[in-house]
Amino acid sequence: MSREPALRPASSRLAARRRLWIFRAVAAASLAVTFGYLPYLIYTQSGFARYLHLRGDLRSIQAQNLRLRLENERLQREKEALESDPRALERVARTELGWVRPGEVIFDLQPPAKTGTK
Repeated sequence: MSREPALRPASSRLAARRRLWIFRAVAAASLAVTFGYLPYLIYTQSGFARYLHLRGDLRSIQAQNLRLRLENERLQREKEALESDPRALERVARTELGWVRPGEVIFDLQPPAKTGTK
C-alpha cells in the first residue's frame, strides 16, 4: 500500500500559506525588536550613556585643573621673584606701571592716533 498525500482543497492551502507568512512576519518583527530596539533601550536606561558623558566631563575638568595648577606655579615663582629680586621688581614697575627713574626721559615712538576729521 502506498501512501499518497491527501489532496487538500485550494482554500485550505491558501489559509495554511497565509498562516505561515503571518508567523514569519511576527517572527521577523520580534527579532527586529530584540536585536534592534532592546539594546538601545538597555543602553539609555542602564546609565552607560551617562557614564560616557561623565567620563568626558572628568577629562575636561582634569585638563582645566592641570592648566590652573601650571598657572598657580607660574604665579608662585613670580611672587617669589618679586619678593627677593630687586631687578624683577623694577621690571614690573617699569612695564606694568610705567614708572621711570628720576632724570630719565621717555621717548614715545607710537604713531599718533588717527582722528575722524579730514
